Amino acid sequence: MSSALKAGIVGLPNAGKSTLFNALTASSVPAEGYPFTTIDPNIGVVEVPDPRLDRLFALIRPPHSVPAVEEFVDIAGLVAGAHRGEGLGNRFLSHIREVQALVHVVRCFDDANVAHPSGSVDPTRDVATVETELLLADLETVEKRLDRVERTARSGDRAARAEADLLRRVKCAVEEGRAARDMDFEQADVAPIRHLSLLTQKKVMYVANIGELDLPSGGERVAELRSHVDPSPVVIIASELEAQLRGLPAQERDEYMAAVGLEDSGVDRLLRATYDLLGLVTFFTFNEKEVRAWTLRRGALAPEAAGVVHSDFRDRFIRAETVAFRDLDRVGSLKGVRDEGLIRMEGRDYVVQDGDILLFRTQP
Repeated sequence: MSSALKAGIVGLPNAGKSTLFNALTASSVPAEGYPFTTIDPNIGVVEVPDPRLDRLFALIRPPHSVPAVEEFVDIAGLVAGAHRGEGLGNRFLSHIREVQALVHVVRCFDDANVAHPSGSVDPTRDVATVETELLLADLETVEKRLDRVERTARSGDRAARAEADLLRRVKCAVEEGRAARDMDFEQADVAPIRHLSLLTQKKVMYVANIGELDLPSGGERVAELRSHVDPSPVVIIASELEAQLRGLPAQERDEYMAAVGLEDSGVDRLLRATYDLLGLVTFFTFNEKEVRAWTLRRGALAPEAAGVVHSDFRDRFIRAETVAFRDLDRVGSLKGVRDEGLIRMEGRDYVVQDGDILLFRTQP
């Protein structure tokens, strides 16, 4: 498998996090309607569906195809007071620090059999509850670091004084309710801020978890959620339905989705949205054994892509033989793209594009 991005599924208890995790991973973890079903996080590796990989496999016909993957962590529900340890909050918050992005599941469905920790469904309030806990946890982190740095700064250490000034600015912003991801940092500030592993610095997207009867648009609650979290992305998913669909044969699943007005599955839309959130692209490689999809940050150069394939390839990189997927798809054969002169020789300064098919040439 190629290296996976890691996203944490967060939200209040009974928002549908574990049900979404089941749908993503086609696994079976407890999803009962009471708080703290999930205490230790469930972790699942999900293959990213990509029709381009299927097309390449059909054209090249190696023995195997290997998709890109995403890793999802089902983190137990946060509650008010989590930053103080309420509801086992400290353990849950520590799990969030380990992921690259947050998938915040927000309950937008009614179900008398599934208790809501606040007694009613209110997406805007629920988002605010979780965001407040993350901000308070970050405030505690910043204050602890600031206390240590100020002591060093008093001795005349210039670097400590600069960091203390930065931490005071961050502390004021967090106290005002601003997430770290929304703050503008100078280049010199990036490293010390990254070292703090602030929870609100992680990129976030929202899943509006709706009932099947509210498909496909989700109704007023989803509209309220979109307005409240704008410009953050919102993906509408009926998690309970998605979990059931994963167990159906492909044709039956497609027919049911069409009947309820879905052009594609919510799971697929979520997977694509996480790529967009983190600014990722997919490139492909092939040999006599396999065709494989790899994940890379948008804007990365060819040597970095080579290093994703094999750690030694980055330093030993010479060039990358490159063809765009759209060209191979149109022409229909490797011989054809070669005959038409569509294979390019790209050097160290080449910015890899989404859908590139790469063959790396390296020093021995």
